[in-house]
Amino acid sequence: MHDLNLCDQSFDTLIVGAGSVGMAAGYHLSKAGNKVLLLDADDPPHLTGSHHGGTRLIRHAYGEGAAYVPLALRAQQLWLELEQEASASIFERTGIVNIGPQGAPFMQEVQRSASQYGLPMEFLDGAEASRRWPAWRLSKEQIVSFEPDAGVLYCEQAVKSYRHLASSLGATLRTNTLVTGIELHGQGGVSVVTDKGERFGGRDLIVCAGKWSRTLLEPLGIRIPVTRVRKTFAWFDVAPSLFEPNVFPGFTIASEMGQYYGFPSLDGAGLKVGRHDGGQPVAADASLVPFGQEPTDLSELENFLRKHLPESGKLRMGKTCEYDVTPDEHFIIDQLPACSHVYMATGFSGHGFKFASAVGEALAERITQGTSRFDLSPFALGRFAGQHEDRQR
Repeated sequence: MHDLNLCDQSFDTLIVGAGSVGMAAGYHLSKAGNKVLLLDADDPPHLTGSHHGGTRLIRHAYGEGAAYVPLALRAQQLWLELEQEASASIFERTGIVNIGPQGAPFMQEVQRSASQYGLPMEFLDGAEASRRWPAWRLSKEQIVSFEPDAGVLYCEQAVKSYRHLASSLGATLRTNTLVTGIELHGQGGVSVVTDKGERFGGRDLIVCAGKWSRTLLEPLGIRIPVTRVRKTFAWFDVAPSLFEPNVFPGFTIASEMGQYYGFPSLDGAGLKVGRHDGGQPVAADASLVPFGQEPTDLSELENFLRKHLPESGKLRMGKTCEYDVTPDEHFIIDQLPACSHVYMATGFSGHGFKFASAVGEALAERITQGTSRFDLSPFALGRFAGQHEDRQR
């Protein structure tokens, strides 16, 4: 164990991973007067993190569980505040439709959470929805919920905005700096070691390094059940009259073909579509195979579009991204049992970005106030105790 006095520099809080959650936490901590160091193996926003891809949907009536709704509503408020403070375009109110079969648990949870929290929501059958939004081809048996206040987040712009504001408040950012080890000093704090031979000390540490979180925490006796999954998404040519934001909302759909999501044509970019389920598990240090080199990359999307959005045109561009997925697809936000000064936030399973502003705030509150306004116990790592994993990471 190294002495904290031997560190090159000391801070109040160290943050390993300066993506969406890390940047948000860095901003909120700096705003509270905390001396913060953010370290990232790349230069955020970048193409190798889970914030890659330009846009994300933000829904409030949440089919993944009503417990998420207060967090989503707080996140929405914080995104709007970020937009004002940074004078940047962060959120676009396009509305979102959720589509699923009669009796689907996801759709029932959407309805339940909307009712519980008094959220604006309109329900239609598939035939009614197809008349209202002519791009869709849906059956009468499908249920459609329309949430008018939901919409699109410009995720890379959000990370960039938090980066600018955190830096202006005094946060230090070290880019292209890989953290290779974490050292615990009991109640005395924590330090991290970088690939450049530097050692930085702090009272508190947040590890939100995506695919590298597992590698960093395992030497401390913490095994994180997270699988890195290669995902794809693509843009397709469309007629603006059918797919512009004022006539075509963002969407999620569960069908016999799988779970898909999509965006209207924003600034003429075309229809953006991706598949939420499926994907290929890959090791943390593996390069992602480019779009089109897996047999189903394009065919899955084209088959879905032919059935449900047949007015879409040819492929414009495809890309890869990654999910860090837990077994139950809920997040991991917790403290280390052996050191309450170390926090982890990982396993956001492809639906976490919309919450990043609120998760970053909650972590900052834990550090500066000892508690947060939200109960984060549902995201405790202990819920996976005793589970065995044998898949390649």
